[in-house]
Amino acid sequence: MEKKATSNETEPLTSKKDVSDCNEGEDCKENGLLVRNPKSALRLVEDGNKVHPSQGDKGEAAQISNGYSGVQSSVPCNGMGEAEGAQCTAPAATTTSSSTACGAEGQQQLMELEDRETWSKKIDFLLSVIGYAVDLGNVWRFPYICYQNGGGAFLIPYAIMAIFGGIPLFYMELALGQYHRNGCISIWRKICPIFKGIGFAICIIDLYVASYYNTIMAWAFYYLISSFTAELPWTTCTNAWNTGNCTNYFSKDNVSWSLHSISPAEEFYTRQVLQVHRSNGLDDLGGISWQLTLCLLLIFTIVYFSIWKGVKTSGKVVWVTATFPYIILFILLVRGATLPGAWRGVLYYLKPDWQKLLATEVWVDAAAQIFFSLGPGFGVLLAYASYNKFHNNCYQDALVTSTVNSVTSFVSGFVIFTVLGYMAEMRNEDVSEVAKDTGPSLLFITYAEAIANMPASTFFAIIFFLMLLTLGLDSTFAGLEGVITGVLDEFPHVWSKRRELFVLILIIICFLGSLATLTFGGAFVVKLFEEYATGPAVLTVVFLEAVAVSWFYGITQFCSDVKEMLGFTPGWYWRVCWVAISPIFLLFVTCSFLSNPPELRLFDYDYPYWTTVVGYCIGTSSVICIPIYMVYRLLSTPGTLKERILKSISPETATEIPFGDIRMDVV
Repeated sequence: MEKKATSNETEPLTSKKDVSDCNEGEDCKENGLLVRNPKSALRLVEDGNKVHPSQGDKGEAAQISNGYSGVQSSVPCNGMGEAEGAQCTAPAATTTSSSTACGAEGQQQLMELEDRETWSKKIDFLLSVIGYAVDLGNVWRFPYICYQNGGGAFLIPYAIMAIFGGIPLFYMELALGQYHRNGCISIWRKICPIFKGIGFAICIIDLYVASYYNTIMAWAFYYLISSFTAELPWTTCTNAWNTGNCTNYFSKDNVSWSLHSISPAEEFYTRQVLQVHRSNGLDDLGGISWQLTLCLLLIFTIVYFSIWKGVKTSGKVVWVTATFPYIILFILLVRGATLPGAWRGVLYYLKPDWQKLLATEVWVDAAAQIFFSLGPGFGVLLAYASYNKFHNNCYQDALVTSTVNSVTSFVSGFVIFTVLGYMAEMRNEDVSEVAKDTGPSLLFITYAEAIANMPASTFFAIIFFLMLLTLGLDSTFAGLEGVITGVLDEFPHVWSKRRELFVLILIIICFLGSLATLTFGGAFVVKLFEEYATGPAVLTVVFLEAVAVSWFYGITQFCSDVKEMLGFTPGWYWRVCWVAISPIFLLFVTCSFLSNPPELRLFDYDYPYWTTVVGYCIGTSSVICIPIYMVYRLLSTPGTLKERILKSISPETATEIPFGDIRMDVV
């Protein structure tokens, strides 16, 4: 919430008085709005109003004598930039006749901005963004992608893609959210209204993510509960769920590992936690696991009470959920480095294969990894940045959080591969044979098995799965906040005073949407959503977002906005990235994905061909909002086709610029 100085008050006027009549020591008013400071004299310069009626048409910054500025807002009366046939612009020196028509909307905007919540501390914002960017994918996906694509050599394309693609997009979203102070839907009124469908697409994508991502956390929670025993249940082959193929090569007996051998950790994961043997695939998912349902219900309960009050509460929760994983990663890194055979894993992880750099798929994987790791396109960065102070240094924030994210991914590789080296040593196999598991299986089978056979295994199992939970919770907080902020900003008259109720409804929807992933074949659903529901859809969304900002809103306008916030204009490197390199980067990854759709396989189940069609339909169901809204916008806007297009690509609502603790909007 905006801080208000006790000596400041804002009140409407009905009388008329020109700006030039404001003498030193008197109250100044402009078009029905009075700003008073009894402690000091005011001098409001007539041409110091901030104007933001359209792309590229921006007035000069206000000249202020006592920390004040008039901010002129081109507020449309009907959402289309018209007030009964006349443009409602309220110029600085006119009478209040035009402002009377738009005064109600303008003052409502002013109240919304004054009531907008802000982060209690800068560190709350940084921890929230870091917690969002650093998630489960940093622990399981980056190490696998790295060793699969040339080990140490992969760091070269990874760094290049981060510098020219990921970080510029990350910076752009933070700057957009902080300047316009709106969520992913309503922000487009101030940028390029015809692209408003992007906001609705983002909300649908976030709901898809919430429907499967939290199920993975439910698996981790099940493991956490099962870890509170003297002997971890995935260490032996004598349990009710074990089969005759179960082979415990860590036992003291002389056990040989055959082609059909299955570790007790794998059977615990597949037959006890997931129970996939009770499902025949996507066409026969089976019943719902009540154990996982209870785990997921508890997770959503934690999520609700962490975000129901807004960033004031979630900003405090992340002090635990964002910092705890780093403590555990350090402990696990030290423990892994002391295990026998750890050096074999590290060598396999970092040994460069320079020939891999000539393969196109390596560069595609590098681009996809940095993009999905930093996470633009989910509305989260827009939402989180919108609660910042206007002059917060988001440029510095983008560099810090991007660096922390990449370093965390790199260090996580050591945590994983020291243990894989230990596993290879114990099995007397090559690391490549041990490291065949990917995705969640890398954590829930391979790493869990290694922990189970360490000294003090119960302790390490508890802290490891607790770390996975905290990594996932941060990302869930962020994804849902992207939806919450977007909807509340778009429909403030309905939900602004009912945030707790809206969050409850959203949580219930996400829980009900997750039921398919809680079935015995739920792991197959999770894999399908992970590959198709988010990948190409988010890439398309961010590509259109970059084009809309750079080419329609205008790179000059955007850089001018950044200068107002930070005091300096982004250099040519950022401009070139935003205008050309980043969109090309996104187009390259999207086309590569669409031209080579992944052939899905999980455990012994090969996904049938029709699942590819279903996957693309799921991905398209969110992106289709963009062209649908474009058509609706053009049809509902009055005028000729040319006039409709011009109105649809021109900002229809001004962005009010704060100065200090005062926000003055001239309407």
